[in-house]
Amino acid sequence: MEPRDWISTAIALVEADANRSADTHLLPFPLPASWGIDLYLKDESSHPTGSLKHRLARSLFLYALCNGWIGPHTAIVEASSGSTAVSEAYFARMLGLPFIAVMPAATSPEKISLIEFQGGKCHLVDDPTEVVPTARRLAEGLDGHFMDQFTYAERATDWRGNNNIAESIYHQLALEPHPVPAWIVVGAGTGGTSATIGRYARYRRLHTKLCVVDPEGSAFWQAYLAGDWSVVTGKGSRIEGIGRPRVEPSFQPGVVDRMVHVPDAASLAAMRAGSEILGRRVGGSTGTNLWGAFGIIAEMLAEGRTGSVVTLICDGGERYADTYYADDWLAAQGLHLPPYLASIAAFLASGSLTAPPGPAPDSR
Repeated sequence: MEPRDWISTAIALVEADANRSADTHLLPFPLPASWGIDLYLKDESSHPTGSLKHRLARSLFLYALCNGWIGPHTAIVEASSGSTAVSEAYFARMLGLPFIAVMPAATSPEKISLIEFQGGKCHLVDDPTEVVPTARRLAEGLDGHFMDQFTYAERATDWRGNNNIAESIYHQLALEPHPVPAWIVVGAGTGGTSATIGRYARYRRLHTKLCVVDPEGSAFWQAYLAGDWSVVTGKGSRIEGIGRPRVEPSFQPGVVDRMVHVPDAASLAAMRAGSEILGRRVGGSTGTNLWGAFGIIAEMLAEGRTGSVVTLICDGGERYADTYYADDWLAAQGLHLPPYLASIAAFLASGSLTAPPGPAPDSR
């Protein structure tokens, strides 16, 4: 088969996968009706590979195929803490291509198993800041293609529409009491999701504001605080899938209306509280999203405003049974959840959210 014919076949396979997959659900999160505020969770865990990153992986493969970067024998290499690699391994196997994920050694065993289940191989590095350089060198040595999600996430997705996550959210809200949300709350790993949502809202002239929540150890919040986007923390994030040691090229601060720094204990407390309310386990980054959304809702209530807020279920909690849901792991990490669980319970009862006193979130 000629290379151009192979590319056409590969694109058709990826597009057919999207056509087979129904859109993800927009779930209401129960809040007191008297508040006049609706919270919705876009359930990205229902994708075939179980996370928000399925959208990104599909877009990255289509982008690389259309640019002529991938051929019938190209080895695919990615730098990923897990979920992107799971999804990219799925598409690589679909196209008959080898796939290698370069990731921090601390990545959860569940995610490593999922990558291997999809036919991928895992290359672990001890220093999280070396993941991207290692992936780039490995791809060069194999004469393969480094997908580089941190550079291409914001441009691989058509932010003007074409059934991206933003267009889907607004379509699903069309018959709700507040069809244009006051806020959408997301985390940032590559920055691709926040870029897509922020750009789409502006392109469609919608008044929705975008809040990006950021965990401990991440450079996004610290750069925002300093007004210096060259800030580097040299740390990895304990909340897999979001937070980075540097501000990645895909992150577009100009489309962000607010950033919120979320302590890891708050993320995991909100994850556990949200899981109990939803009747299913969600991941740590979903907890980060929920803590940010709860804070915005508390602010709206205090100001007497009504409306809707949307955030994401990024992935399922079954991937973190031995970490975020394991009390011995929390103790080893020095994370104490009860004060934050009490704050969340008070918020759900009264609408007021107060973070418990404690050390600075980035003191570790």
